Amino acid sequence: MTEVELPPTEQAAGQALAKLGPSVITADDPRYESLRRGSNHRFVGNLDYVAVVTTTEQVVDAVGRAVADGKRVTVRSGGHGFEGAASRDGGALLDMSEMTQVAFDPQRRAFVIEAGATLGHVYRTLFKGWNVTLPAGECTEVGVGGHFVGGGFGPLSRRLGSVVDYVCAVEVVVVDEDGTARAVVASSDPEDPHHDLWWAHTGAGGGNFGVVTRYWVRTPGATSSDPAALLPKAPGEWHTKILAWPWDAVSEKDFTRILNNVGGWFEKNSAPGSAGAQIMAFFYASHRTGGILSIGAMVDDDVEGGQEVIDDYFAAVSDGIGIEPFRNENLKPWLFFSAYPNWGDLGTPDVRRIKIKAAYLRKGYKDEQIGEVWKHLTTEGDNNPYHFILIGYGGQVNSVAPEATAIAQRDSILKAAFMGVWGNEAEDETHIGKLRAFYRDVYAETGGVPVPNDVNDGSYINYPDADLADPELNTSGVPWYTLYYKDNYPRLQAVKKAYDPRDEFHHDLSIRLPED
Repeated sequence: MTEVELPPTEQAAGQALAKLGPSVITADDPRYESLRRGSNHRFVGNLDYVAVVTTTEQVVDAVGRAVADGKRVTVRSGGHGFEGAASRDGGALLDMSEMTQVAFDPQRRAFVIEAGATLGHVYRTLFKGWNVTLPAGECTEVGVGGHFVGGGFGPLSRRLGSVVDYVCAVEVVVVDEDGTARAVVASSDPEDPHHDLWWAHTGAGGGNFGVVTRYWVRTPGATSSDPAALLPKAPGEWHTKILAWPWDAVSEKDFTRILNNVGGWFEKNSAPGSAGAQIMAFFYASHRTGGILSIGAMVDDDVEGGQEVIDDYFAAVSDGIGIEPFRNENLKPWLFFSAYPNWGDLGTPDVRRIKIKAAYLRKGYKDEQIGEVWKHLTTEGDNNPYHFILIGYGGQVNSVAPEATAIAQRDSILKAAFMGVWGNEAEDETHIGKLRAFYRDVYAETGGVPVPNDVNDGSYINYPDADLADPELNTSGVPWYTLYYKDNYPRLQAVKKAYDPRDEFHHDLSIRLPED
């Protein structure tokens, strides 16, 4: 008989394998330079150390040690914070990116997802294991830790709702008044003594109350014990269509007509459960020097009548536009669209300086606002790395009451994103200044920001913008927290007082402790 040589790890009978974490990385460690920045290279932290953690117990220990040492605690999962809340000078950064488990928890009859898992990993695991999915975002490398708590949305949200509508429990490491760190599991059960902590994690954004370590997700009202029946069935194939016009052929009259048509279509087709809400659709324009502006739409190919709805959107938006467009169409298996890095991060490894400003829309833009969008997208010059996007929203998202979750914007039909992406640090001031002027001019009537009214509905905390807290840039007299949270802010402050009374978790746009 031939003797089989065992690998070294098996030869050492009874010896446990070494696992990652906790790993404390300081500035004199060669790994530090790679870990002290996130996806947005505008922000590079001079941190005391980075702690790579892999279990809830390690998070409790790391938070407790940092608090005892008087160090500020910041948290990173996927690293896609647009305002660099985790890349500040000093303190301890908890790197959650190796906490990636996605599994079914039979005790809670829900899927458990660790905070460091990326959306691509979540989609792949849910699909391969149970043929189910979640209505979360498109960017595969975004971590769920911040995405979920900020009210993430994506291509399935108009049909299935916000991702927070599926969060039935959350585990959070909090710090008590005496500085003790502990893990708390809070659920959607109204009888749960920690119910308000769960509620705060359905749209308040990250870095407010503690460190999220795990989420549990399940379709609202689902009672089955079969995992495959506890989340929406994943699409089989995903149908995408794009229609694009050459910028050079588009006049201001054409541009105004297109944006009026976009707004008009969404105003008529965003009711929960309506035929129009079965698809995701958008408008996209780079600066004119980018060459094209486009509209697009996507749908699960199994949705009955979905293609007809897309064709209706294209026909409605093209109405009155006498320019021949380019057309593109593709049909991909769901995993190819959702989980492979075909969307990926903004920019390239060298072009990753990002500024984003956002708004919710209850109606399409007025002609005066469209005129400002036109003006800023057609300015002279070759170095204008700006993008303007209107993203379909509403539908099933709007079937939930504003106070039921921390997301107060439950009757909007579109999200607007004003975005710049560039590579040269020396151009920061120029590009940020131009983007600020773009946004300010579109919202000039309401003090430079989207003050909630019959047209606007504030801004989106997962596209955080510290400018909203600057009285020189927000001249509306309406505070930043009203723009993000509206009437939900006082309740969020009460949760802050109960679970982070020392304000250990704070950043430029974090929930403030109540003054009383």
